[in-house]
Amino acid sequence: MNRTAGSVDAAYVDHGSVPALGPVVSMLLWPALLALLSVLGSKFVQALGLPFSSGPRRRRLPLPPGTMGLPYFGETFQLFSENPIDFFAQKQKKYGPVFKTHILGCPGVMISSAEGAKFVLSSRADLFKPTFPASKERMLGGQAIFFHQGPYHSLLRRLVLRAVSPEAIRHRVPGVEASALAALRSWNGRLINTFAEMKSYAFEVALVSIFAREEMSVSEELKQCYHQLERGYNSMPINLPGTLFHGAMRARRRLQRTLSEIIASRRQRGVEGNDLLGSLMDPSQALSDVQITDNVIGVIFAARDTTASVMTWVLKYLADDPKLREAVTEEQEAIRRSKREQGEESLTWADIKKMELTTRVFQETLRSASILSFTFREAVEDVEYEGYRIPKGWKVMPLFRNIHHNPDLFPEPEKFDPSRFEVRSGIKPIPLFQSPNPEKRQGMISSAALRPTFQATPKPNTFLPFGMGAHSCPGNELAKLQVFVLLHHLTTKYRWSPADPQSGVQFSPFAVPMDGLPIRLSLKP
Repeated sequence: MNRTAGSVDAAYVDHGSVPALGPVVSMLLWPALLALLSVLGSKFVQALGLPFSSGPRRRRLPLPPGTMGLPYFGETFQLFSENPIDFFAQKQKKYGPVFKTHILGCPGVMISSAEGAKFVLSSRADLFKPTFPASKERMLGGQAIFFHQGPYHSLLRRLVLRAVSPEAIRHRVPGVEASALAALRSWNGRLINTFAEMKSYAFEVALVSIFAREEMSVSEELKQCYHQLERGYNSMPINLPGTLFHGAMRARRRLQRTLSEIIASRRQRGVEGNDLLGSLMDPSQALSDVQITDNVIGVIFAARDTTASVMTWVLKYLADDPKLREAVTEEQEAIRRSKREQGEESLTWADIKKMELTTRVFQETLRSASILSFTFREAVEDVEYEGYRIPKGWKVMPLFRNIHHNPDLFPEPEKFDPSRFEVRSGIKPIPLFQSPNPEKRQGMISSAALRPTFQATPKPNTFLPFGMGAHSCPGNELAKLQVFVLLHHLTTKYRWSPADPQSGVQFSPFAVPMDGLPIRLSLKP
């Protein structure tokens, strides 16, 4: 057969006597190709939020306003390569408190009102399931507490709380204090990157809470694996050599092997610890090794960077306000003097409860810095909210930062003001009787008919640093403990000051002061 040079005929293969296979292959592949296109088409339609059914109700409800960005990548680069704070603020200003977007490979809706956060996380939590982007879910492990609801989630939450509830951690004060003192000694006389060092300190506290003392010999291996793993947390789920995601998944396998060895060793020794690992290994609960390791990794994830960010911001805000810093130092000095008068040195849980001003500084730091800008949920069915349709499968993200910086909820939100969290008392008059005449009602109040009132700020459901509802963070008391213990010894025993007091913010991915807040630190004379 004569053919023009360079032409291609997919239906013709000249291998001697071998028959042409092109038509046969085409007949076999076309149905598969059409099926694939159908699936991809349905996914594309779903990503756009277009309804599959033609019911009149679904046609009437529009998607929230907003933009979806580039195909697949969406607006991920805008969110993480620029300033996320500006990203949220600009979106809210342009589209209102409910808007659509597309980040980390997921179409979603962001909600910036306190009422919306309550709707998603509490009052109608049945319409949404906890979730993360695919990359983060694969790195943390599908059996981790974050991704479940119902009986399994309740079981995990009970086991975690058993190890990190106030009753449990009051006995961990000595271990946390030892970690804090060791960290401060290692920083003495140095210029440190506060955020980096606080991450190491928070990691040590997490390990102290999870493992027994004799298991801490592998802490360096765990640190190295986790450091590699965390680099891929906000990466796209592209598992190709050279990508952050690929490196993170390799580190996760190493981390899981190390944890499995610790679990096997503890079982072999017949040890039943009162730490988190012991709680998860409770024989009566029969969790598998995969379930245990996924939740250990999840707890480290939840405990490390967020707590380190909070501690870094506490020091930043104290450095910016010398009078507040002096007041916090005096509160801590008073506790130290009181303990010395009693012949004691080490902190106790009772000492932590006395730190009232420090508590307000901690709370205002959580509000002002808003370390967790948002959280993820996923609609389990088509949901109507504020006249818009949130399609099934879309991510829903309550924006904590926008709520915490709403001037209607927190006047002068950019001002760092711990007094927002004071409980204010007052006297409310009780009328002796009700008269239909407003003029006669005025002034008819007896001094005996007065009752004390207490106004706690902020308003309910507006301060959400640890989330809300059944999936609120169970480890908030442990985070508070390690911040307070470190701050006590830092303010009473060390001089410290920022090396470069600039006011910028960077994201890694959590908001932290510029360059991790370098500080110089030395023992007081």
